Amino acid sequence: MPTFLVRNAALLATFDNQRREVPDGGLFIRDGFIEQVGPSSELPETADEVLDLSGHILLPGLINTHHHFYQTLTRAVPAAQDANLFNWLKTLYPIWAGITSQDVHLSTQTALSELALSGCTTASDHLYIFPNDATLDEEIRAAREVGLRLHASRGSMSLGESQGGLPPDSVVESEDTILKDSLRLIQQYHDPNPGAMTQIVIAPCSPFSVTPELMRQSAALARAHDLHMHTHLAETQDEEQFCIETFGHRPVAFMETLDWIGPDVWFAHSVHMNSAEIDLYAQTGCGVAHCPSSNMRLASGIAPIVEMLTAGVKVGLGVDGSASNDSSHMLAETRQAMLVSRLGAGVEGASLSGDDVPPLMTARQALEIATRGGAKVLGREDIGSLEVGKCADFFAVNLNRLEFAGALLDPLAALVFCAPVRADHTVVGGNFVVKEGQLTNVDLPVLIEKHNQAAARLVG
Repeated sequence: MPTFLVRNAALLATFDNQRREVPDGGLFIRDGFIEQVGPSSELPETADEVLDLSGHILLPGLINTHHHFYQTLTRAVPAAQDANLFNWLKTLYPIWAGITSQDVHLSTQTALSELALSGCTTASDHLYIFPNDATLDEEIRAAREVGLRLHASRGSMSLGESQGGLPPDSVVESEDTILKDSLRLIQQYHDPNPGAMTQIVIAPCSPFSVTPELMRQSAALARAHDLHMHTHLAETQDEEQFCIETFGHRPVAFMETLDWIGPDVWFAHSVHMNSAEIDLYAQTGCGVAHCPSSNMRLASGIAPIVEMLTAGVKVGLGVDGSASNDSSHMLAETRQAMLVSRLGAGVEGASLSGDDVPPLMTARQALEIATRGGAKVLGREDIGSLEVGKCADFFAVNLNRLEFAGALLDPLAALVFCAPVRADHTVVGGNFVVKEGQLTNVDLPVLIEKHNQAAARLVG
């Protein structure tokens, strides 16, 4: 079994239960799993491969819990730049109707390349639109080529405009087609074992794009195969109004009627939440994918993340779709999470002073959401921290760079407070995905050229 020695990191942040921060730290890896972690002096002196991280900070790989890879093809579309969620969707649905299987492949590689270069090692994607010959298979194939772990969500839309939904009928599928294809994907690709590179998630898109019956059948299918479930929820006030007027419930209460509450469920956004709903999440084990940049971009609001964490809700981080964030940079998203939570605390405590001001999210808390938090949300016990027995998923950043000048008294905090940077190394299961700042499995100039051509065809 191949061995891999990582040593001499200026600082190793484990994010284990003790939250150890080890100067001159390192890892000893065997067959893709961590066998030893601690000071370099306590590790073996040699291995099949050795990585010297002198002058670098070493962290667990970041975990992205919500994305729409295909949206890299429609970033910063002029007609959708200044719209809220519903108008943004109505503008982009007709464009997305032109997506092909090749577009899915290109956009997946583009999004995952950007994520890998920002320190991400595991990503959950929500693909819910399947026009033309587009399939989730192409996403899975593309992810394997890049080398990141993928939670591939088989999304769906079945409620078209003619039935009172938001999407045009041209981009919805029949519910029979959705359920049959979901079962096929589970049987063909889902790996429940530790170290899995591919897992399938069942993920109807949203309360305004699928029927209640599809939600119920999707939950039954997922639980029959011990899978996780995912959807958008409580993202905007428009959605809240739609749920009240159409179903007679606020979004969270509506999910309760559909058996969509529990430890195997996580929701994207959860911006418009009251204290009782937060408590329900905590008591039942529901997770949240916090997407601060998208929430700001679409003027959706500020999610009450500090309140959720205080209540014990599982919270992970998501960059969301690259047409509502226009970026797939996990360190940038980590910074946004910290800053927007402080903005929310400032609004809440505007008339207070001193010890009465609500607590501010720290840089370490933001990084914990992006690592341990994401693993909990996805139901993974084998990733999210650097510990013996866990996957050898990590990233390293050289601290001797302009962005960190003057900030090295606390290099871990510098990763969040200072301008977002690229990872110098990103490793998944003991394999380099980024080495010395370059992708190892992707010809980036060629990918960018093909991706831009596909985007021009779609939008043009």
